[in-house]
Amino acid sequence: MRIVTATAAVAVTMVLLDLLFLGVLAKGFFDAQLGALRAQETVLVAAALFYLQYVAMIVGFAVLPARTIRVACLRGLGIGWLAYATFEFTSWAVIEGWPAAMVPVDIAWGCVLTTVVAGVGRLAAGPPE
Repeated sequence: MRIVTATAAVAVTMVLLDLLFLGVLAKGFFDAQLGALRAQETVLVAAALFYLQYVAMIVGFAVLPARTIRVACLRGLGIGWLAYATFEFTSWAVIEGWPAAMVPVDIAWGCVLTTVVAGVGRLAAGPPE
């Protein structure tokens, strides 16, 4: 049951924070940076596949193995760095016109987001077994 609780907490927190950040707080920045590179409509299947695998990775590698919230957050930070830096550095390297200004902003957001949701997931999971 704790896996279900942790997974639900991570998924809900991640989607809400991502919607707030990408849809409100940083929307103007990302729209300005991406310009014509941005899709007119979000491909919902791709977004859902990302969230499913990312939530599973956070729960499996940060939340459940951690005995404390602090350790879960540190593991989340590492996962956030690896995932978002991999995406940003690869995009910058191979997509013509990828905005360099977006690289540190998106990596920082990925680190913050993943750290927070890993901590929330550990808290929701209850005491470690």
